[in-house]
Amino acid sequence: MSFFTRFRRPTAQARVATDGRPAPDDRPTPADGSAPADGSAPADGSAPADGSAREDSSAREDGSENPPDDRPTPDNGSTPEDGSENQPVGAVADDGTGRADAGDDAARPDADDPEEPLTQNATEDDGDRNDRDESGGEEGGRPRRRAAHPVAGRVATALACVFVVSALLIPDDFGHLTPAAFVRIPLEGLVGAALVLVLPARARRVVAALLGVAVGLLAIVKLLDLGFSVVLARPFNPAYDWPLFSAGLEFVRTSAGQAGAIGAVAAIAVLAAGLLVLAARSVLRLSRGLVRHKVAATRTVAVLTVAWVAFAVLGVRIVPGVPVAGHAYDHSQQVLAGLRDRKTFAREEAADAFRGTPGRNLLTGLRGKDVILAFVESYGRDAVEDPTYAPQVDAVLDAGTRRLAAAGFGARSAFLTSPTAGGGSWLAHATLLSGLWVDNQQRHDTLVKGSRFTLSMAFRRAGWRTVAMEPGNTRPWPEGSSFYGYERIYDHWNMGYHGPPFNWGTPPDQYSLAVLQRSELAAPHRAPVMAEFPLVSSHAPWAPTPRLVDWKSVGDGSVFGPIAAAGDRPDAVWRSLSRIRAAYRGSIEYSLNTLISYVETYGDKNLVLVFLGDHQPTPLVTGPGADRDVPITIVARDPAVLDRISGWGWQDGLRPGPHSPVWRMDAFRNRFLTAFGPQASPGASAAPAR
Repeated sequence: MSFFTRFRRPTAQARVATDGRPAPDDRPTPADGSAPADGSAPADGSAPADGSAREDSSAREDGSENPPDDRPTPDNGSTPEDGSENQPVGAVADDGTGRADAGDDAARPDADDPEEPLTQNATEDDGDRNDRDESGGEEGGRPRRRAAHPVAGRVATALACVFVVSALLIPDDFGHLTPAAFVRIPLEGLVGAALVLVLPARARRVVAALLGVAVGLLAIVKLLDLGFSVVLARPFNPAYDWPLFSAGLEFVRTSAGQAGAIGAVAAIAVLAAGLLVLAARSVLRLSRGLVRHKVAATRTVAVLTVAWVAFAVLGVRIVPGVPVAGHAYDHSQQVLAGLRDRKTFAREEAADAFRGTPGRNLLTGLRGKDVILAFVESYGRDAVEDPTYAPQVDAVLDAGTRRLAAAGFGARSAFLTSPTAGGGSWLAHATLLSGLWVDNQQRHDTLVKGSRFTLSMAFRRAGWRTVAMEPGNTRPWPEGSSFYGYERIYDHWNMGYHGPPFNWGTPPDQYSLAVLQRSELAAPHRAPVMAEFPLVSSHAPWAPTPRLVDWKSVGDGSVFGPIAAAGDRPDAVWRSLSRIRAAYRGSIEYSLNTLISYVETYGDKNLVLVFLGDHQPTPLVTGPGADRDVPITIVARDPAVLDRISGWGWQDGLRPGPHSPVWRMDAFRNRFLTAFGPQASPGASAAPAR
């Protein structure tokens, strides 16, 4: 029997040839058996009236084969004698058992999802049928395309599923990026699937496209989260962190040049656009699959919703800190918290016990002293305790303690907890100087627009000349004078440096200290100087690292040319994590040795040096889970200065021990002003931090 004889003959209304013309058996046959008016062969197989040979009934005019008909067709077009109903070509035969022979389906691909062909029978999904009804049976009036590679379509669907699920489930902390972190149920995914299943066709397409864009935006934010966790040890905060992109671009420009900055911006733009397009197409593809398998998809969503509620109630977690019943996007809470934090910070800023203190009652224990407040970039607790760095760094500090003691200087050390890690040095500077916890850009911007009484302003009110050494600052900084009260600001452009750039385009710390010495501290008949000084030679990318030269040969910095030329290039260092960490350690050693050498060379009985780290380095250096503690040290030749802080319990020497006191950084201003104020006596305990 021929393959096609297994199918029942279609009715005249149903049988349609694939080229769109009526099939031969569908044309009416005259009762007298004469040839049809169009000259085609009569239904009884007799020769046409024109005498031409009858064509083979198995061949169509276009050369394709028609299925032979083994059963006669009554002239009146009635149903066959066996009583069976006519069915369309390609329909699945029913043998009376209720079973269909799936192997004989005539496949026709769905226009919306080519990798899953549909048969031309009445079992097509209602959702797809509605789609076809609304569009006239074809997408945009165009013929449906047959899938040439159904396997490729299924692979594309699988990849779309992987992309969307990853965007929903990927954690915001690089340290949590493990396979177990993906064993979660995102609430947003369940809501999106439910919308796709209940909406009508036209609305479903619009919603699926919008959901795709949302998934793309989510993927971008998740990438920002991972990047921030690697660099700043925290996720991205949409309420505060947008200004950091400007600082990051400036860092790239000074490190890699203008071309590198433009290339970075272009690459980021292309990546963002690509993610949005990919996400939209992926969600549209998956939405069609959900509707095509509507019953199974509905049951799955219902089961997962019940499971989500149960896991949420029980608080189930496979990875610590990552709930199984999770949210794909938790940053909305940060936006609300940011709004509340404005009011909280305003109350904290208004409470200031020293705002109205007259100058004659400020810093009486430091009268006549030159005070240098130096922030050592990325100098964190790990530098003095992590076995990767501590042996070399501790050797520098211990040798420095001995060298300074030989020069008549003493030192006390402890730890402060910084409000930031990996970057955002200005937040640490603002925290220490203002006595407020400034851990985000919103607080910083609010602070510098206000009238908080800073430590630098206290020195100025008490009669010190206040200066800021900002070798890494390449842009105007009006807050330096209007808020912090500095009378002179030395920045990248007015320090007279003519040597090669180091690290991210800055001069070596030794050059900046030399400028401070000859421009301010060596001037005759002057007032005592308070200088705030961020040391930047230990700033990423930590290459090339300068070397100390004779202080008398520093000059305009050109002496550092051969050192920079012989040093490592950042691109070479950043190819290996071990080289990154070695470069970090070397830069910390250089900055500490520079400070020690400066005190040895220029220190006198009136010099007081306070140096501390601004924050821990990036988690690439510390590893995950590092704290935010940074060392702090006070160095002085006059023993009366150190006697003022004897009640603090700080450890002797330049290196704090593992059991040294730890304060929050915002506590330092009040304790310092109290210890060196008129009410303090040697050995007095510190005032509260707030």
